[in-house]
Amino acid sequence: MKLEAGDRIIVESNKVGSPTRRGEVVEVLAEGDHPRYRVRWDDGHESVFTPGPDAHAEPAGSR
Repeated sequence: MKLEAGDRIIVESNKVGSPTRRGEVVEVLAEGDHPRYRVRWDDGHESVFTPGPDAHAEPAGSR
């Protein structure tokens, strides 16, 4: 998964009753085999995120 600042990330929950997480990529920290992104989640907090198989992206401007 290759993301750019401004793209949206959606992380589907694999637990019953847990909500889907959504956020915006603020910064690309690392690319390649082990990508890392700074994400501002819709609940307002930021974290460093490495996407797993439960994540997918919406490119900026596709909403």
